[in-house]
Amino acid sequence: MKHKALMWTFSLVVLAFVIVRDACAYIDPGTGSYIFQILIAGVLGGLFALKIFWKNIRAALGKKSSTGEGQDDDKQQ
Repeated sequence: MKHKALMWTFSLVVLAFVIVRDACAYIDPGTGSYIFQILIAGVLGGLFALKIFWKNIRAALGKKSSTGEGQDDDKQQ
């Protein structure tokens, strides 16, 4: 059942691209800066996530943490 719906949807999308000849549209000058903002936000978000999970990544690779100060605090409490 899902395959039929997916096939119909795909067929309609392909048909829409085949039938339409001229779009008479333009890309607004602000669109380029918006796409640039999305790309920068994605890169910075990825770097932030990497920063947060850095200790877990290092532990998974089998290396010790670069700072030993936080480990002593955890043991004392």
